[in-house]
Amino acid sequence: MKDELQYIGEKIIANDRVIARNVTDILEKNDTFRLPGQEIPLDRKVDFCAKLISHFGEALTGKRESILPEIEEWGKKAAQVAIRHHVSLTDSLRSVSFFRTVVWDVFTDELEKKKFAAITMLDVSKIIDPLLDRVSSVVGEEFEAHTNRLMNVAYTALEELSVPVVPIVEGVAVVPLVGSIDTRRAKLIMDVALSESTRLNVRQIIFDISGVPVIDTMVADQLFQIFSALRLTGVEAIITGIRPEISQTIVNLGLNFNSVKTRATMRQALNDLGIRMIGQESNGK
Repeated sequence: MKDELQYIGEKIIANDRVIARNVTDILEKNDTFRLPGQEIPLDRKVDFCAKLISHFGEALTGKRESILPEIEEWGKKAAQVAIRHHVSLTDSLRSVSFFRTVVWDVFTDELEKKKFAAITMLDVSKIIDPLLDRVSSVVGEEFEAHTNRLMNVAYTALEELSVPVVPIVEGVAVVPLVGSIDTRRAKLIMDVALSESTRLNVRQIIFDISGVPVIDTMVADQLFQIFSALRLTGVEAIITGIRPEISQTIVNLGLNFNSVKTRATMRQALNDLGIRMIGQESNGK
């Protein structure tokens, strides 16, 4: 039995490029994994496929455990090529299945020529199938990691848009906060406020929290940390938009906002800073 597996493995290794060419032909005919020929010539595609075929042959010759890391590395590279050329995960996994079809055609031919016992084919299947399954798993893992990276980039960009620092006049900016504030978002608010205040040469920032649904101990602590960090850089923080129900919650929780300047509305805060709307200035005249 071992001799038969050794023979099949060596046969696969010796004909890895021929078998690989059969795989690439199937891929092209099925239009499943069609890659740009000008970027990846056919010879390179065949060479790449031949590596996996050769690994299967080595596994049959008794190197199954030692060859697993190389199988996984091949799967990672295949997934990266697919992602780079916008091949879907579904088509990528279908492409892996074509290796199984071609390799089994070789086994079938050898079975007829050498009259191998059926148990030999079963043993071959026990070795090759798990390796192909592992390739599929690695491809799926790489696609999932790529999707997660894209989601993180999109989420970060969305978060940054949720913390706009709007310059009003020289030295004054407004940050309208909308939505819940958790630890992650509080850190983002701090980072954006610090970097933008430096870039815009801001000395007062008005934080309007009328769009923040809940102010509890955790949120208040996060806000105080932001205001303290700004104070250390010479920037004064002003809070506006504390609704009646929020102010009642603040009192009930015993939160102390005495260290931070608060104003009922944005207009009041701007007026205190000597900033008046054009309409107001005209009426004053």
